[in-house]
Amino acid sequence: MRNRSYLFWLAFTFVFAARSFSSASAESWTQWRGPDRTGLLTGQNWPQKISDGRLKSKWQTPLDSSYSSPLVTEDRVFVTETRDQKTEVVRALSRETGKELWSTEWPGAMTVPFFAAANGSWIRATPALKGDDLFVAGIRDVLVCLDANNGSIKWKVDFVEATGSQLPTFGCACSPLVDKDAVYIQAGGGFAKLDRADGRVVWTTLQDGGGMGGSAFSSPIIATIAGHRQAVVQTRSKLAGVDLKSGTELWSIPVEAFRGMNILTPTVIGNRIFTSSYGGGSFLFEVAGSMDDGFKVSQIWRNKVQGYMSSPVVIDGHVYLHLRNQRFACIDLSTGKDKWITEPFGKYWSLIAADDRILALDERGELLLIHANPEKFDLIDRQKVSENPTWAHLAIADGQLFIRELQSMHVLDWANE
Repeated sequence: MRNRSYLFWLAFTFVFAARSFSSASAESWTQWRGPDRTGLLTGQNWPQKISDGRLKSKWQTPLDSSYSSPLVTEDRVFVTETRDQKTEVVRALSRETGKELWSTEWPGAMTVPFFAAANGSWIRATPALKGDDLFVAGIRDVLVCLDANNGSIKWKVDFVEATGSQLPTFGCACSPLVDKDAVYIQAGGGFAKLDRADGRVVWTTLQDGGGMGGSAFSSPIIATIAGHRQAVVQTRSKLAGVDLKSGTELWSIPVEAFRGMNILTPTVIGNRIFTSSYGGGSFLFEVAGSMDDGFKVSQIWRNKVQGYMSSPVVIDGHVYLHLRNQRFACIDLSTGKDKWITEPFGKYWSLIAADDRILALDERGELLLIHANPEKFDLIDRQKVSENPTWAHLAIADGQLFIRELQSMHVLDWANE
């Protein structure tokens, strides 16, 4: 009986840990797509409406342009910007007032080509905060570690100089991932692990020449798949699992994309991984095997709908995904069939979900509150929150919305019922 009780407790602990990994509360927002990089939150008390005066502007601070999502702690908001097309700037602002606490800068700018230039050549990647370390990826393929207390530079790695790689055509877009004593990033034409303390490059892997020159667009995640904790990385040509200690490629599978535009962050559901690409479609892959016998990956299904820049949220076995054609879709994970597809909205949505509700920030400054209903598109409410472009990912912490407008940082409170 004692052994059975222990096994039950162990199983309960495992399930609880698994649930904790899949979603997290939002008392802070310290990396790309929130506490665990999935856009999923728990412990929220979102209002039933957002257009009835509940959203109140707390403060708004002018800034130069950026695509980076803000990071939020108990007392600070960290933002990036590109000034005069010459200099990259990182600022720490008071969470209470929006006043600057410190700023740090370095030379860093370039002009991106084609359609990307229409929106500007600004710093792109969202930083990551761990303890007192703030990691910022600059557009020219540099990674800088700052002291979050005062903005002093602890170390800086220029991947073009360090690896001999070419300057990425569209700039560095990967948001760094911090895990224990290491930092992971797609830069230098591959996927790299750096020592968190001094910036030393521990290993590089997945050198990828797919599409136009330079590093990939997608940001990595860490997950336990087929019993092995690993990095899941989407390069410009494939999806891969990488051993965190050695950098060994554990498995990989091609992901078709026009000019290497694999932009979404992969979504892990158990031993399966969802992704979607511009020019390729939407895919569900499954990984099986072990470290001893080797891993293999297979495609479970493919749907013709194409994601683009917006990473999805997964709720109760359904993927909610903003598409390349500006429509919003719900896909059944078990079958790969789309349940519904809407009429067009904007070009980009950043998505955050809690329970069965989704907040979507359109790049045109409109905020949408959506019921995650696989039977129909169920728009609860909508509210214009900015007259300026809002390409950066929305952040939420303690009942506050952090909206990085193209040229300002805007914080809103909402009054709960």
